[in-house]
Amino acid sequence: MEIGRKIYYDKASGEVIVDTGQRAGSVVPTTVEQDYAAYRSLVVRLPDTVGLLQLQYGDFEQDFANCVGYRVDPDTEQVLFLMRDK
Repeated sequence: MEIGRKIYYDKASGEVIVDTGQRAGSVVPTTVEQDYAAYRSLVVRLPDTVGLLQLQYGDFEQDFANCVGYRVDPDTEQVLFLMRDK
């Protein structure tokens, strides 16, 4: 089984709070409720201040591998990558 990454982010700033990463093999999908119970950085947040971007397995794989950071644009819900200067 393959599971895409979930990116939880601050709805106001786009700052990434939790990135679950993508997983493959003997993995089980988790619910939002399970993620809130598992990640301390989510437990301390009010749910209505947190956005969720669910990606498919392999989405932006090269961008994640080559970036030095990223955030989510709260208006468009698109991942914005900060790439290394070449």
